[in-house]
Amino acid sequence: MRRKNLRIIGIPENVEKENGAESVLNEIIEENFPNLGIEGEMCVEEVFRSPRFVNVKRPTARRIVVKMAKMKDKERILREAKQEKITYKGTPIRLSVDFSTETLQARREWSDIFKTLEDKNLQPRIPCPAKISFRYEGEIKSFPDKQKLREFVTKSPPLQEILKKALIPEKRKKGERGHKSQSRETDR
Repeated sequence: MRRKNLRIIGIPENVEKENGAESVLNEIIEENFPNLGIEGEMCVEEVFRSPRFVNVKRPTARRIVVKMAKMKDKERILREAKQEKITYKGTPIRLSVDFSTETLQARREWSDIFKTLEDKNLQPRIPCPAKISFRYEGEIKSFPDKQKLREFVTKSPPLQEILKKALIPEKRKKGERGHKSQSRETDR
């Protein structure tokens, strides 16, 4: 459903009230991609501000979600956005893919491991929703799930030491918490 969606991050609130959110997208394209050549032929189905799910008081503006009619238009815009810095009236903004909630959840599951690898300067990346890759011993290693990563880590003691806290199985984490709470109850 979200394959054709584009997310615009960094546009101040209420800018789109004057001419509509679609005009904001057109201004971004005119300002940043004059040679893209899709202003007239680009077809936008829907443009809206994403609702605030996490924190109502957060200081950043909500994202603008653009639902394109053609996936090719979205891909052309994102390809150009990777090559240069994007601005809206001189203010830096970002353009990204609008991921589904399942995809975002899959990416969040890698967050502890990602941070640990980043701290050790192993250049981690999440190239697709449920996959992580990083540079180790001069090679790029890629893993589709935590189980495959655990299997690889058991063969590499230095990496095992780096990732030991981040790779503790979820069941064991929950079990340890439950065991601690039970021991507290028995102490009473």
